[in-house]
Amino acid sequence: MSNYGSPGLYVSGPPQGGIPPVPFQQPTNLFRYGEQSIWSTQFFDASGGALAVASNSFRLFSTPIGQTGQGFTPLSIAETSLKEGGRIPSGVSFDVFGISCHIYAGDDATMPDTNFGTPTDTQGLISNLVNIQNNGVLSWDFLQTTVEISPVHMIGAGGGAFGAVSQNAAGANSGNMQNGAGTVWLYRKHAVALPGQSTFSLLLRFGNYAAPILNNTTCAVKVSLLGYYKNVIEIG
Repeated sequence: MSNYGSPGLYVSGPPQGGIPPVPFQQPTNLFRYGEQSIWSTQFFDASGGALAVASNSFRLFSTPIGQTGQGFTPLSIAETSLKEGGRIPSGVSFDVFGISCHIYAGDDATMPDTNFGTPTDTQGLISNLVNIQNNGVLSWDFLQTTVEISPVHMIGAGGGAFGAVSQNAAGANSGNMQNGAGTVWLYRKHAVALPGQSTFSLLLRFGNYAAPILNNTTCAVKVSLLGYYKNVIEIG
């Protein structure tokens, strides 16, 4: 009980736990917190012939939306969310606690169009999926420092290709294969911090024994970073 009213009149205090303090002056900064993902995609176009990937590296998160790069002309919102290639915006920090690696196929019936509305349900498309799983490695690239994350097959679910495909009497396939039963590889204890204006990218690297992307096929690898963001908004 506190004497906040007229002399001799007691007014009950705030409920248990109290009311958060409110400053008497207008704040100059507003902090916004939340969970978000940012993503980027590499396109492999073998519509004009088998595409060699062995011993090669492909850089993701380097091309912003609306620009040409990473095999696309240009990248749209489905391929990337970056407004500026390879950089966290000023005033925003991002802590990465999970990585998703999604491998999907293009429609070989519409070559060389990049039509990604097709399931991975033929021998050639499944071979491309398994080839990337078995031979691909993801790595952080911070200017002059490269840090390996994991082989691609672990970033799915560690269980290889997952799904089912059946064929009817007419020879038509139905079903779909994907990158394991799950799609997220977690930093279980220590998130990767990306401060505002920091420069970064991810490398998709292939070993010496990776097979080429098969002739008359296309596929893409989309890497998503899941994390927490903090945004500072100046209002005063």
